[in-house]
Amino acid sequence: MSRLYLEGVTVYSPHLPARSGALIEDGRFIAFGPKARELFNPTTDSHVDLTGHLIAPAFGEGHAHPLFAGREADGPAVTGLTSVDAITAEVERYAQHDPDGWIVGGAYEAALIESGDFDAHWLDAVVSDRPVLLHAVDHHTIWVNSKALEIAAITSATKDPQGGAIARRDDGSPKGTLREPAAMDLVLSKIPPRTLAQDVDALAYAAKRLLESGITFATDSWMEPGMAAIYKAAHDQGRLPIDLNLAFLVSQEDWREQRERINNDRALFDGIDCINASAVKFLSDGALSSGTAALLDEYADRPGYSGITVWSTAELTEAVTHFDALHYQIHIHAIGDAAVRQALDVIEVMQAKNPQWDRRPVIVHAQLISDLDLARFAELGVIANMQPLWMYLDPMNKELIAPRIGTRNDLQYRLRDMVDAGIDIAFGSDWPITSEVPLLALGVPVHRSEPGSKAAPWSPEQAITLDESWAFYTTGVAYQNYREHDLGALEIGMRADFIVLDQNPWVIDVREIHRVKITAVYKAGVQVI
Repeated sequence: MSRLYLEGVTVYSPHLPARSGALIEDGRFIAFGPKARELFNPTTDSHVDLTGHLIAPAFGEGHAHPLFAGREADGPAVTGLTSVDAITAEVERYAQHDPDGWIVGGAYEAALIESGDFDAHWLDAVVSDRPVLLHAVDHHTIWVNSKALEIAAITSATKDPQGGAIARRDDGSPKGTLREPAAMDLVLSKIPPRTLAQDVDALAYAAKRLLESGITFATDSWMEPGMAAIYKAAHDQGRLPIDLNLAFLVSQEDWREQRERINNDRALFDGIDCINASAVKFLSDGALSSGTAALLDEYADRPGYSGITVWSTAELTEAVTHFDALHYQIHIHAIGDAAVRQALDVIEVMQAKNPQWDRRPVIVHAQLISDLDLARFAELGVIANMQPLWMYLDPMNKELIAPRIGTRNDLQYRLRDMVDAGIDIAFGSDWPITSEVPLLALGVPVHRSEPGSKAAPWSPEQAITLDESWAFYTTGVAYQNYREHDLGALEIGMRADFIVLDQNPWVIDVREIHRVKITAVYKAGVQVI
């Protein structure tokens, strides 16, 4: 038996009163406050004096793509660059440093130019003899050079695939920007496969980044064929320091063929407590920034056009019902209000057809929700997984989305309405689309502006409290991941996963929470950072 006493520390957990001091036994909390002090044995128990510090539950990550983030880190560092010239200069620098094969990286800011249609010729000017592919920040869009278009055999004669779009010049030739997986895969499928060792390194890097951010459990919600083997190898090599929930991606075209493979991939993790591979991911639409999210009404900049519906309702219903019957948790990406309605309709039919079980279906993003659909989330027990760092008027919203959808732009992220409607909410970053650091994002749903900014809040009537925001990044994710009895809160019997903070977020300006630092991360009562 091992015991650790945390002396003098303020203990915070969502919706609970603050306490002082905690006692941990064999990785779990057994007492707080005066009782912890009373049970502490200075002769046999370990002891850490944290007087003046605050501990809080370690964060969960309800929607991210760690392997993609790790892979992206291997390419040119274009994230955060503020001009096309700066991006192409970084691609040129990288090409000189790594002179062979494909150049793959991200994530560039699509809002740098009007409409977000980047030209292959801009990349050709710095690298023309080898293929270049960059992901946009929304990861629903890629920008490629002419060599990549040539390898993928994309020409004026290439039709837009179902559910995807190829940006074109006035003469119909491909411009160099492709949107949504159906179009992006025309190029992505041509990239030579990475080695297992490279991908294990990338995944280990990403998992360490998450841990350093105070995250001890996370969801990878985009598991393609072959990725399960990478996770299994990383686990077997002892290189996964966090718990994981894995969601297998399927499409309308291949879900039937993928069923056996997904069942086999799930079986790879039987008996591994720290990895749960029992979720399936569906993309029902695209993104507002690329004009591919499915809307109930037409786009303001394209009369008669209302976005892309990736699945037919009949096919999505059949697929979702099939996997739910096998007790896979359902994750549906739905951004536009039409996609959200389709997802709710499908889940309602699924629940009527299949026997009851603790299914906890998830709709990811839910950026636009019709008034008629708001109450249906709670009625159907659907969890809304949302991205707090998107809840301010950033360049993408101002320069790309607002021109496309007009006044509906201010109806995104109706978080206050959702809380009041009794909807279960979990937060996720969608990393590498945006930062994986929860402390950067936590204050945004409260002040509805950019971290550290003095700008006026965006839709301030939709603001929530800091306690609610913290809960959605801890207890909310734990519930989404079926870990609410183990993680997400600092209570007796819970696993002692917590972070130590250098200051108390509740006594500073909420706009400054992003400046709070994590000084230590503990998992099961052991300091890991």
